Amino acid sequence: MASDSLLNEDELAALRALDTPTVCNALELVCPDRRGFGFSSEPMFCLDPSLPPLVGYAKTLTIRSTEPPEGNPLKTRLEYYRHLVADPQPAVAVIQDLDGDRAGFGSFWGEVNSNIHRGLGCAGVITDGSTRDLDDIAPGFQILARKVVPSHAWVHPVEIGGRVEVFGMAVAAGDLVHADRHGAVVVPHEVAREVPAAAALVGRREAVILEACAEPDFDVERLGEAMGQAAKIS
Repeated sequence: MASDSLLNEDELAALRALDTPTVCNALELVCPDRRGFGFSSEPMFCLDPSLPPLVGYAKTLTIRSTEPPEGNPLKTRLEYYRHLVADPQPAVAVIQDLDGDRAGFGSFWGEVNSNIHRGLGCAGVITDGSTRDLDDIAPGFQILARKVVPSHAWVHPVEIGGRVEVFGMAVAAGDLVHADRHGAVVVPHEVAREVPAAAALVGRREAVILEACAEPDFDVERLGEAMGQAAKIS
């Protein structure tokens, strides 16, 4: 990825100030062909809804837990951590569980691994696997997972840095991801800087309709008028 396509801290902060549905709304304006893909569409568990949105570049991994690993799992895990700290930064872990109907049988996430990730500069994970140790997760580390389980079983990394699919959302290593308690969305690099302004435009248009809804004589005719007024705002 070209360095000039990376967002600076102020640009990342502007995205972090938005919730994920608002980012999706903005993308409908600046990148309308993404309306039908690029976002999560399945239920997930959010560890701490009060945390700010995750915004960063995807560090991808696939895992399994239903069978013991082959080879040297420690070596593979260290290779994954090197992937996690490589450019681009900041990192968001995006991890697909390959165990099909048994995905999440054992958890990759708990007290130790969340502290490792936070210590390496990663703010959170999106995974269709599981989590555990809910009371002992590193403070400030966000987890969006499929479910909660008690054991890590034989959980181990499989492939590092490839393309994954979690919750119906395809993600490649290096993709810019925005996620919160509502779910996640991939933000195309080429429009990422346009998202805050587009979100503000959506907000101005919605405000006209919401104000009309609060009027004592609000009816369908007033709604149509407000919708027309909103559509003219640019």
